[in-house]
Amino acid sequence: MPDLSKRSRTPSDGDVALSVSSVWKVFGQGQAGFSRRPPVERTAEALARDRLVGAVQDASFDIRHGEVFVIMGLSGSGKSTLLRCLTRLIEPTEGRIAFDGQDILRLGEKALADLRRRKMGMVFQHFALLPNRSVVGNIAFPLEVQGLDRAKAEARARELVHLVGLTGREERLPAQLSGGQQQRVGIARSLATNPEYWFLDEPFSALDPLIRTDLQDEVQRLQREQSRTAIFVTHDLDEAIRLADRIAIMENGRIIQIGTPEELVTRPATDYVRRFVAKVPPARVIRVASLMQPGPAQDASVSVGADATISEIAARLVAGNQGLIAVTDRQGRPVGSLDRQRALETLAVRA
Repeated sequence: MPDLSKRSRTPSDGDVALSVSSVWKVFGQGQAGFSRRPPVERTAEALARDRLVGAVQDASFDIRHGEVFVIMGLSGSGKSTLLRCLTRLIEPTEGRIAFDGQDILRLGEKALADLRRRKMGMVFQHFALLPNRSVVGNIAFPLEVQGLDRAKAEARARELVHLVGLTGREERLPAQLSGGQQQRVGIARSLATNPEYWFLDEPFSALDPLIRTDLQDEVQRLQREQSRTAIFVTHDLDEAIRLADRIAIMENGRIIQIGTPEELVTRPATDYVRRFVAKVPPARVIRVASLMQPGPAQDASVSVGADATISEIAARLVAGNQGLIAVTDRQGRPVGSLDRQRALETLAVRA
């Protein structure tokens, strides 16, 4: 079957933006000697015996350019610690973290700060806006730190105000904004330097559900318009499924499975993952590309995109007659056919 959905791809060597290899973050009095420990002394039991906490344990994965890679797990699973290790806001105990082949663990403070200023944008749960600066002033701040002329920095900031839907609020102070509006300022500020890598650490978890949904829409729109390599941390499975190309599920400091939402729901690797995704209806994550057959659908009056989920095409499935549905790629070219009955059976499956 041809590869029609970017959500089904894993990175090839030439496509890797961020490569993480055997990263550990250990807390405790004996952490300094951790790198000398053999594998047998790195088990959960051995760490607990020596009063060490393996917040991140042997994490390895690659993220491709333009991918939205979501790290998720329950509270205390290590997801935020891992994200902070990727940016060296927390120093990993050992491992390798390479951005476009450059291992940032070997960078000095000046080179690391320059990398963060030029290539990284970060959004956190706590907005950390400057209270005495306007919306424009907050967004322009990273550019001013880079040394850009203030007028040019503010001109760029005004472009971003429009981009995140805050037109008309340019001169308001943070205290004059709602929580959702403040987070939009945080998102715009993180994009001010046009970063290649976008790190978001549970940015919406403190917001009301409706505002949260609006900002998830905003993130999706920004990715469509200005695709970046994004690493997004959340404990919310619905949010992860909505945003992710691939999801890494963590438990007790370890990544236990990485896959597309469809792979996690239909092929969970462990009982923990199975329980984690148990309430997700398969039709919500199974894509047309997974069920279609190659070859044209003769005399089909309905067509659907290969990248659509079965839930997204439910109305067309239920309303039509029996038979085949034409499947098209993103350019509208016919690439296969979907058996309506098979898709309806998927739609009928409940968690």
